[in-house]
Amino acid sequence: MGKTAVLVRGAGKKVVKKVAKTAVAKGRPKDVVENDPKVEALVREIIARVADKWTMLVLEVLEEHGVVRFTRLGELVGGVSQKMLTKTVRQMERDGLLRRTVHPVIPPRVEYELTALGSSLGEAFCGVWVWAETHGEEIELARVAFERDAVERRDSMEA
Repeated sequence: MGKTAVLVRGAGKKVVKKVAKTAVAKGRPKDVVENDPKVEALVREIIARVADKWTMLVLEVLEEHGVVRFTRLGELVGGVSQKMLTKTVRQMERDGLLRRTVHPVIPPRVEYELTALGSSLGEAFCGVWVWAETHGEEIELARVAFERDAVERRDSMEA
């Protein structure tokens, strides 16, 4: 399948600079990047899936605890319904991110563990956790300032 050229839009400054630098090094104009449509579609799908908070939390729990039974997984994730947890682990299993093992006992014992692929995805998104930890206080201060300013705006409009 051929490659298509797309403009880089909506990306952060650092991303654009890095992409432009890579493009120039490969002899292409700075504002054009070649993307394989199949890869682009896969990346969008993965981002949509991983942006789902339950997938990220299941990844984190399985990375920390290894092999976990379904009920315990739900307890460790916290706040997730059985239906949503079932949907999440099925999708993750379908994508090859985790392995589901059913033990032939009564009652059935079902365990989940990350595959190497799932573990590598967790590592790839580890930076988000580090960033949140590093900038959590700044975010809280920004939120407080925003709420304070919103109250002041509302009060000035009512006056």
